[in-house]
Amino acid sequence: MKIRLAKGQKVYFVSDFHLGTPDPESSRQREEKIVKWLGEIEEDAAAIFFVGDIFDFWFEYDKVIPKGFLRFLSKITLLRAKGTPLFFFTGNHDLWMKDYFTGELDIPVYHNPLSMEINGKKFLVGHGDGLGPGDRKYKLLKKFFTSKYCQWLFKWIHPDIGISIAQSWSKNSRITNDLKQEDEFKGKEKEWLYQYCLEMENKMHFDYYIFGHRHLPLNLPLNGDATYFNLGEWVNQCYFGEFDGEAFHLRQYNGYALKSK
Repeated sequence: MKIRLAKGQKVYFVSDFHLGTPDPESSRQREEKIVKWLGEIEEDAAAIFFVGDIFDFWFEYDKVIPKGFLRFLSKITLLRAKGTPLFFFTGNHDLWMKDYFTGELDIPVYHNPLSMEINGKKFLVGHGDGLGPGDRKYKLLKKFFTSKYCQWLFKWIHPDIGISIAQSWSKNSRITNDLKQEDEFKGKEKEWLYQYCLEMENKMHFDYYIFGHRHLPLNLPLNGDATYFNLGEWVNQCYFGEFDGEAFHLRQYNGYALKSK
């Protein structure tokens, strides 16, 4: 994939909205903030990448999708109607995206990291769950959750029951329980995504590695000219990535109008 930016255009990257948690009221407030942010960037957005865990839970039955998120879904529908390219990645909380976004909203959904080129710069973009060394327990769980047979079994549970089970499960997540110690910088040797990027860079060069999942905004140089960025999250921090055609920047959204530069 190649994207060429016109003068004044930018590409935006964002992850870990975790819409739906920890309760309906705070989730709706966050959703309104997200919609406001999307409204402020839409004029210069050449493309927007939603890099996983946009929803704290998402499962597509054959005829049913989770209730809620109407403001966000309406906004991205309007963005697509204007012709803005949008790209979704699944995360560990919304692994079960299937064809609703592609078929109904014309938004491609990626389940693995995607390589691309923007204005001659090479990017590798993905959510980041299960990559790199360690985290064997999650990697085993991911194989279970992504099994077509397990998904087939789950879809036969009535949606009211199945979604309630999943919502109860998500209450144990680190972002719902504000487990800040899980999101502290562990040092490069213990940052699994950083180690993954180093391994990839030894095989093929990318200028920018863009991931989410860690809930921690990071800007870490790799070998040579490569850099690993983590996009943080929106439950507490509201960070996003911005590429202006020449350089990548992490920005924090405070809910006020973004000033042009």
